[in-house]
Amino acid sequence: MTDQAHDAVILGAGAAGLFCAAEAGRRGRRVALIERAEKPGKKILISGGGRCNFTNIHTAPDRYLSANPHFAKSALSRYTPADFIALVESHGIAWHEKTLGQLFCDGSARQIVDMLTGECALSGVDIACGQEIAEVTHVDGLFRVRTGDRTLSARSLVIATGGPSIPKMGATGVAYDLARQFGLKVIEPRPALVPLTLGGGDVLFRDLSGVAAEVVASCGKAAFREAALFTHRGLSGPAILQISSYWRHGQEVGIDFLPARDGDWLIDAKRATPATTLRALLRDALPDRLAATLADRLALDGDLGNRTDEALRQAAARLGDWRFTPNGTEGFAKAEVTIGGISTAELSSKTMEAKRVPGLYAIGEAVDVTGWLGGYNFQWAWASGWAAAQAL
Repeated sequence: MTDQAHDAVILGAGAAGLFCAAEAGRRGRRVALIERAEKPGKKILISGGGRCNFTNIHTAPDRYLSANPHFAKSALSRYTPADFIALVESHGIAWHEKTLGQLFCDGSARQIVDMLTGECALSGVDIACGQEIAEVTHVDGLFRVRTGDRTLSARSLVIATGGPSIPKMGATGVAYDLARQFGLKVIEPRPALVPLTLGGGDVLFRDLSGVAAEVVASCGKAAFREAALFTHRGLSGPAILQISSYWRHGQEVGIDFLPARDGDWLIDAKRATPATTLRALLRDALPDRLAATLADRLALDGDLGNRTDEALRQAAARLGDWRFTPNGTEGFAKAEVTIGGISTAELSSKTMEAKRVPGLYAIGEAVDVTGWLGGYNFQWAWASGWAAAQAL
């Protein structure tokens, strides 16, 4: 086993690790990038349906969750979506905007991985894949990382191993083990951007598996207007994935099935066409199976003209805030990201360096900063990786 000296060793060749390595190498640092998987960027390749939703033009600190909501401001302000777009365009990668500011490759997510690994190659980064971390030590200001067939040493060590979401892609909680080894606090990690499961009285809605509709999903003060999808286990779709990051066990999730309608819309319909039925009105606005299920649950049969205004007002109110009580989530196996992680109280918001362990850095999903669905977590990977690279 040889002891190979570098200026920095970065653990994890995902989005944050690759970007940090390339940027630090560009600044003349001797960088080693260690990856457990056989190839770098595995999670990038499956993102955005294989087209990589690589950033969001509406990136702002208030679209991230953290125990310290101000922590992400510094990095996000210094490396912006425009900066990453410029890099993408310099590599001739065509892109397009979908809804809500989400940017995707016209081609494949492979283009982003090739761009990042190409930047690492230009910067002289030593990438070693298929390497299990056997031991990390820190003696006399020098970090040593021992893998199966080599030992690396450096004054700086960057934790970029992500969180435990999507374990089939090789994700683990090693970032938290390393943080605790060096005395850093870890905020309890839990699945985020994840489908919710239903039980009890809500289990009947599982029969709607495959039905989707645009709704407003809410939990507490958070609300998102996007598509919701019923599954054989519960609720999914963008609106639900978004709200899952805010949901905690025991809380209710509200669904507004008709976000374009005001509270008196049924009363107005009764006056305009008293012979119409609730079921018919819902079928005009929602998929047939969903309309039928909601009408059955409301038990408001017959012509609207035979119903009181109060009964119609109550039905409209329930359709505008239908309450579900999820009994859980589909866990880390289906979670796109992890909420929680290495406490931001332990890190410098400017450099991502641990305050109590000089030379130790944490970036990307390993840190307690979690973005909304739609490219925000990639932008955090680029921004936090860039911030650390400037200090290495």
